[in-house]
Amino acid sequence: MCGVAGLVRFDRDLGAADRTAVAAMTETMSCRGPDAGDIWQGRHALLGHRRLAIIDLPGGRQPMRREVAGHGTAATVALSYSGEIYNFQELRTELTQQGHRFETRSDTEVVLCAYLQWGDAFVERLNGMFAFALWDGRKEELLLVRDRLGVKPLFWQPTSAGALFGSEPKAILAHPEARRDVGIEGLREVFSLTRTPGRTPYTHVREVEPGTVVHVRDTGSRINRYWSLTAQEHTDSLEVTAATVRDLLEDATRRQLVADVPQCVLLSGGLDSSLITAIAARAMRAQGARIPSFAVDFESDAEFEASEMRGEPDPPYARLLAAHADTDHADLVLKDAELMDPRTREAVAAARDVPAGWGDLDTSLYLLFRAIRGKSTVALSGEGADEFFGGYPWFHRPEAVNAAQFPWAGLETFSLGDPATSRLTLLSPELLAELDMEAHTKNAYQEALAEVPRLPGESGLERRMREIGHMHITRWLPEMLDRKDRTSMAVGLEVRVPFCDHRLVEYAFNIPWAMKTFDGREKSLLRLAARDLVPEPILQRKKASYAVTQSPSYMAKLRRTLADVVADSTAPVHQLLDRDALRRAVSAPQGEHTNTGRAAIELVLSLDLWLRRTTPAISV
Repeated sequence: MCGVAGLVRFDRDLGAADRTAVAAMTETMSCRGPDAGDIWQGRHALLGHRRLAIIDLPGGRQPMRREVAGHGTAATVALSYSGEIYNFQELRTELTQQGHRFETRSDTEVVLCAYLQWGDAFVERLNGMFAFALWDGRKEELLLVRDRLGVKPLFWQPTSAGALFGSEPKAILAHPEARRDVGIEGLREVFSLTRTPGRTPYTHVREVEPGTVVHVRDTGSRINRYWSLTAQEHTDSLEVTAATVRDLLEDATRRQLVADVPQCVLLSGGLDSSLITAIAARAMRAQGARIPSFAVDFESDAEFEASEMRGEPDPPYARLLAAHADTDHADLVLKDAELMDPRTREAVAAARDVPAGWGDLDTSLYLLFRAIRGKSTVALSGEGADEFFGGYPWFHRPEAVNAAQFPWAGLETFSLGDPATSRLTLLSPELLAELDMEAHTKNAYQEALAEVPRLPGESGLERRMREIGHMHITRWLPEMLDRKDRTSMAVGLEVRVPFCDHRLVEYAFNIPWAMKTFDGREKSLLRLAARDLVPEPILQRKKASYAVTQSPSYMAKLRRTLADVVADSTAPVHQLLDRDALRRAVSAPQGEHTNTGRAAIELVLSLDLWLRRTTPAISV
């Protein structure tokens, strides 16, 4: 998996001070790569790397480099790479036939040799999740490359003489010359749950967009898009389509089980994770092994109360699938006190880099991954199925489908038990007026809508559901992938997502909506593909959101923490807040099972931690 960081500078030769700066940048990635770290230095480039060893533990050290001919003399091509290439063995065979000789068994060396063999077109041959920096000394050019779906993160900041880059913004901000300005557009990105490709809260820090390569030379930078979804007519029958989905998912899952370290699956007992678990368990059994599975549970769920988004607790279903698939299963029970532990919340804030405001959704993920990391280094997850096969409830609500806005816009707090209260109610009226989030969301929606590929002759509901599917893949899924990556890599756990195999995504995107919901239910097609792998109660189970704690003590602790912020006149978050609304939130009556204001409080606390840790230069 790993973390990358570094810089290129073309106006002078790099020296010891530059190396020291890149060492500090690289150190911020130590949680992403706890096993090793190193730096490669050239005349105009410095590549830093932190390694989480997954494949070829002794041989895959980075940055990896080759000396090759260039302009009459030897030049270095160096690579700092994060992620996994799932077809690296096939590529290795092909490259060997082309005359390349390998010194390691790692996929990193395959990426390096693939670039040397095929040049810029090499990235189109890669199947996997990846984000990396490659320096070509022959051309004095930096390439920043990101996978098609954006599973692995990568950011950069152009400078007057080159660029800074890193797996996370914190790596870039660790450089003494980095700019950390946050303007009104940046705050709009903070407060919106809709990702804008390429943008971050920081004015000068950019995201390397999924499916793109950024080229940086002394003459400037350019961005090349090597992948995007296209609209294609779907001619397969229902049975053939279900079989194709199943084949693609089985192939993706088997490929993603290649590792030289312990692996496991994340099992909620929902359809998506159950299907991945069943396929993985069957593949591991063929190798004479049982795969571990882990489910999250909460101490407070002993007195579970059903809600619209989560009608039943997960553990009974997870145990049912585990018994059916014969996994080595464990329920990991999270205590309420852990969810509000200040050290845990600070660790999550550091991992997330920006104030997401997801509260215990993030904290519980972090705690789950931390517990798993003591037993496994790689975990498979069912992320992506809801986006590709129509699993979210708003896919099936006419008022959401027909609205001229993102279908999740009216449900932004759905996971926090707070659908009636906006998460922005504690912001100052002046800031809210300046933000004008309604206009921002409308503009973002129009931008997303303009990007949707169209199929000639497609109209009505099919056309609309193509639009909604595309917006989920490009605007909603990135947030889901980012939070899973950040909270898992904060403890050195690699999470793989078989549903995000680009071949499956391309195929699923073009399946007609009528076929995806052929029996009138969410994810009908996926249920058909899973019919002989998953027990009937799970096949028929209604979609449930990721679990959150229902403990009244959690909300009480949340309010006490907010009260501490209100009482601290030096808290930097006060510049953004309505002090009268804050006092009312702290003193309002709190019923035993009432969650009023929970999303707004979580956002304020996350903002406060962000401002204290990162000290951005905010101008509004």
